Amino acid sequence: MKLLLASDSYKGSLNTMQVAEQIKKGVKKVFPDAQFLCVPVADGGEGTVEAMVSSLGGEYHTVEVTAPDGRKIQADYGVLPGRKVVVEMAAASGLPLIPDKERDVMKATTYGTGELIKAALNEDCTQIYIGIGGSATNDGGMGMAQALGYSFRDKDGKEVGFGGGELARVEVIDKSKADKRLKEKEIIVMCDVTNPLCGEFGAAAVYGPQKGATPEQIVELDKGLKHFSQVIRDQLGLDLEEVPGAGAAGGLGAGLVAFAEAKIKSGIDAILEVSNFSEKLDWADIVITGEGRIDRQSAFGKAISGISKMARTKDVPVVAVSGSIECGAEIIYEKGVSTMEAAVCRPMHVDEAMLNANILVENAVERVMRSIKIGQKIM
Repeated sequence: MKLLLASDSYKGSLNTMQVAEQIKKGVKKVFPDAQFLCVPVADGGEGTVEAMVSSLGGEYHTVEVTAPDGRKIQADYGVLPGRKVVVEMAAASGLPLIPDKERDVMKATTYGTGELIKAALNEDCTQIYIGIGGSATNDGGMGMAQALGYSFRDKDGKEVGFGGGELARVEVIDKSKADKRLKEKEIIVMCDVTNPLCGEFGAAAVYGPQKGATPEQIVELDKGLKHFSQVIRDQLGLDLEEVPGAGAAGGLGAGLVAFAEAKIKSGIDAILEVSNFSEKLDWADIVITGEGRIDRQSAFGKAISGISKMARTKDVPVVAVSGSIECGAEIIYEKGVSTMEAAVCRPMHVDEAMLNANILVENAVERVMRSIKIGQKIM
């Protein structure tokens, strides 16, 4: 039996390669002679650099960048074969970088992400992949652009500050000192959401609360993004409000399109493309995928949906293993998943589940393999 292993990470417990190792252990308990091929995957959020470096045999480089609250931190990016670089905005502008009690979404900046992009531009590359999940920011990518030489001024000609709270002040966008190398590279934005920039389903309304925004701040941030998009439309000729993914990472999706001439693409689709996943499917009898939790959202832009969609074109069955399975998860069957199994098979606290994630995943895979073995005997 030939198994293609392509699971997303279990956030907070197992990374994508650790999940693969536990899957192997579970399979070998039932099929000791099974063969494996592992493809590390992510959907554009945390773990994207690790997945692509592991999958393609790249290397990590480290650079000092500015955290969302202005502190200086170290952040990694990946240099890949074929003159490609992968950057993860979470490494420079991610929510976990700021303690809960110190979060201020009105001031949080993507400046550090711009510094990561500048580091990528310094590499001898032709393509830059940017994963934009897990942000602490809601500044429309203005901070990122500031780091790359753009100037944003108010009605009095004064440079505005950092953060989403400053967007409403922007009246002039000056790109005269913007890094000209941005036009020389193909920049691909990887994200797993399709939210517009503003409104009920926009960056502030949907993701602001998890970044600590109050209801009043959400209204102010949304107005700021609306104003910012109008200035971009009037001065750069780009209408970004309804572009799918523009609202990702606090509007960074829109900012990258506007200021880096980037193209937004499904994160999992981009990773499967660069890892030649389609060719690997020709070798496989079964694909085993998964993520920390399977729910209705798993069918829309997440790793499982991208993998199952591609596997379906080659008629390769897909098994999805996750920490938990929520109501509505059955929609993934329509996307090409053959069956799914939850690692947590009894009531337990989330801390216990995360602590024992390795054995729970191994046991879940063993259960699936035993079912497959019964099916083989019946046939």
